[in-house]
Amino acid sequence: MTDLHNKRENVIVTKSFEFACDIIDLEEKLQEKRKFVLSNQVARSGLSIGANVREAQRAVSKPDFINKCGIALKEAEETKYWFEIIERKVFPIDEKLKLEIESIIKLLVSIINSSKK
Repeated sequence: MTDLHNKRENVIVTKSFEFACDIIDLEEKLQEKRKFVLSNQVARSGLSIGANVREAQRAVSKPDFINKCGIALKEAEETKYWFEIIERKVFPIDEKLKLEIESIIKLLVSIINSSKK
């Protein structure tokens, strides 16, 4: 792998970890509002992004790497969906979180596409 590729992987590892920490804060706010189902769902999908990105770092093959990143992307899209529900039914999502999830989605799409070449 090239240095550029490793640097990009580190960016997604860092971003997904920081995002997971922010998701825990959102989860706590939702629990304070007694929105336990939404709290559990957004925590599950939001934390799964980073877990799958981290797993991808130890992939046994390129297809395995692409698959793990694909799972992370699906979890990111699901998290975005939960954000939309939370905004409609509970409270506005912090703009920082919305920008973070968009950035993570774009990075994952880019990583997957470049890995397929």
